[in-house]
Amino acid sequence: MKLIFATNNENKVKEFRSMLGDHFEIITLLEAGIDIDIPEPHDTLEENAREKSTTIHRMTGQNCFAEDTGLEIDTLDGAPGVLSARYAGEQKLASDNIVKVLAEMEGATNRNARFRTVISLILDGKEYQFEGVSQGTILDHTSGTQGFGYDPIFVPEGADRSFAEMELTEKNKYSHRSRAFDKFVAFLKTLPV
Repeated sequence: MKLIFATNNENKVKEFRSMLGDHFEIITLLEAGIDIDIPEPHDTLEENAREKSTTIHRMTGQNCFAEDTGLEIDTLDGAPGVLSARYAGEQKLASDNIVKVLAEMEGATNRNARFRTVISLILDGKEYQFEGVSQGTILDHTSGTQGFGYDPIFVPEGADRSFAEMELTEKNKYSHRSRAFDKFVAFLKTLPV
């Protein structure tokens, strides 16, 4: 089965392809010849994921999926949340976002946080959603060089180091994205070939 992944983020594509294996063919927006930046105007991950998948489905008429992910920090009342990618501005620089989070959390004793991913799949014109959550804590400094986004400051529950200190296969054991994706793939495997 061929699915268009409504993203321009190569890091996300790499993670999804590593989790999917050979069962399905993922086509990126670039590979599908689509060059747009889909707006994310909504207040929830669910609505933003749906906005992206329905936009691509309207344009192509093909089966597709999108995801939206947010880091939700207890001390910051759930921020950065849906603004995770552009928390420090429209330039979407992970390093700036991390600096802002660490500054806002300076001295905080509650460092609990969660990464949450919502996948919106449009299959034969019908939408399905899948959610994955990774509970963890926010470090008071960056640690590691792997991964992307907030990975250098997030330590998932059950681990003793940040996502940025893990190889992709290890990260996938804890990852919110892989938990949502497991549900997504399990659903796809129930479909008739």
